Amino acid sequence: MPPDDRSTDEPPEAASDTTSLNNRAGWRLLGEMVRPQRKSVALGVLAGLAWTLAKVAVPSVTRLAIDRGIVDKEEGALARYVVIMLILGVISAICMGFRRYNAFGIAWRAETELRQRLFAHLQRLHFAFHDQAQTGHLMARSATDVQQAQQFLVMIPITISNVVTMVAITIILFSINPGLAALALCALPLINVFAKRFGQQVHPASLAMQAELAGLATVVEETITGIRVVKGFGAEQVQAERLGQQGQRALERALVLARIRARFNPILDFLPTLGLVAVLWYGGNQVLNGSLSLGELTAFNVYVVMLIPPLRMTGMLVAQAQRAVAAAQRIDEILATDPAIVDRTKAVELPTGGGDLVFDDVHFGYIEGRPVLNGFSMHVKPGESVAIVGATGSGKTTVARLIPRFYDIDGGRIMLDGTDIRDMKVRDLRQAVGIVFEDTFLFSDTIRNNIAFADPQASQEKVERAARLAGAHDFITSFEDGYDTMIGERGFSLSGGQRQRVALARAILADPRVLILDDATSSVDPTKEHEIREALAEVMRNRTTVVIAHRPATIALADRVVLLDGGRVVAEGTHEGLLQTEPRYREVLAQQAAYEAEKARKEAEGAGEDADADDAVVSA
Repeated sequence: MPPDDRSTDEPPEAASDTTSLNNRAGWRLLGEMVRPQRKSVALGVLAGLAWTLAKVAVPSVTRLAIDRGIVDKEEGALARYVVIMLILGVISAICMGFRRYNAFGIAWRAETELRQRLFAHLQRLHFAFHDQAQTGHLMARSATDVQQAQQFLVMIPITISNVVTMVAITIILFSINPGLAALALCALPLINVFAKRFGQQVHPASLAMQAELAGLATVVEETITGIRVVKGFGAEQVQAERLGQQGQRALERALVLARIRARFNPILDFLPTLGLVAVLWYGGNQVLNGSLSLGELTAFNVYVVMLIPPLRMTGMLVAQAQRAVAAAQRIDEILATDPAIVDRTKAVELPTGGGDLVFDDVHFGYIEGRPVLNGFSMHVKPGESVAIVGATGSGKTTVARLIPRFYDIDGGRIMLDGTDIRDMKVRDLRQAVGIVFEDTFLFSDTIRNNIAFADPQASQEKVERAARLAGAHDFITSFEDGYDTMIGERGFSLSGGQRQRVALARAILADPRVLILDDATSSVDPTKEHEIREALAEVMRNRTTVVIAHRPATIALADRVVLLDGGRVVAEGTHEGLLQTEPRYREVLAQQAAYEAEKARKEAEGAGEDADADDAVVSA
């Protein structure tokens, strides 16, 4: 469950334990991202150490140059130490460049691998997961959350260099003057205390921030995907207000994070300044007393100033680490979700056969205790076509979803050519089943690539054959670019009938053993339905076909009709026979006819209103 959906009824102790466990899961995932690149990390650390040594050596060389070359006027000393400082500067610059390039390389490779891993896992997850998951939240995890983790990984070599720098400077300061060093560094324990408090506050705030950003992505994704519905209902302002509300919540979370940082960062700036003031006051008096050289005081001041950037970065590092851990937790929630539909230990190959399909006393419900199918039995012989008819909610589409094992049944068996589909390899089963969905989805690609989706290497001859069988070849070739015509998102640049025919051609090219037509003509204008029916009749010939339909003309294409009610078969026969003998069958068809008539009336009224609006615009 996403963190923003977590129940607030947990006891505080339980919530704390859960947060701690999730925190560890986040750190574990970040470690897994880095582990394959241990050699690159080691090289980055070595480069960082070299950079640190060169950097911290400069103030010591400066001290020698002042004391020997300026104060003692040692011959050639000043020039010698200046050359040494230049060499150290060159080494520092080279090591810094390599360290940064290496750090970004590690981070980008880790981000790429994690995104691919997450994407592959999302594809493996079962339909029930995707039924409940929000697309915007999943997109946020694969984009924003992965990027947050990447930004933290960039800082690993830099952070190690900073830690080594602070340790080295501390040792050098104590070697120069222990008393002055203790005075200069007395504020460091306070910084550690504040950093711990900062981390405790910033982690839950970062987690909440990531959740609100995911919600923001969901609103944008749903609005863009459903833009036709938004415009159709004139609901642009509604969505704008929804985005504004979600954006306000994200802004409030961001301001909470900003307030936490605003309290902590000034402390990081101020505490080192106290040390610098103490050094100037106490060290200056020691120089005047002759117990400390001018070069040593200068070097001391430079070292204290060198401590300030790493200390400032501590706040940024803690904040980024907490955001990265929060993001990694959200990603881990997905990766830790096990796919429910997987191959059994001894899964068998797809058996030979012509598509003999059997439902044997099948029980199934999406929610426990609320069955959709209750003792459903049906036998479709090889090459036979069967239409499943029933009222809305009777389970027709559920039957179609169970054949390719989108869900596992609760009881009974589904057999394909004598073998339980749960004993088959999932990939083999789904390649043997072709589906034309009610809601036709086409990809933003060429028509050819959409038809050849199941087999990208298919020859042009096979693509055209599938298109001809689906009745799509003529309209495709009427386009200027023919099969290379790009279709817009979800195929909306095509008409409903054209989309259905391309989807049908896609299923044909896959050459399935079992073809499922799930309300394949529902989105087609009734006046154009005959064009699709002719294509369907050609495709269904001698192929095991399950037709989910409401319209009598489409139902009549099937060899046999099964009437579904209450999750089980209540009657079966031919379309004409059931019309004469089964009142419930006539009732279901009448309900569908009334629905179609009302839909047509509303569409006609909408078209009339659009025409009136156009006339008004012209008159104006």
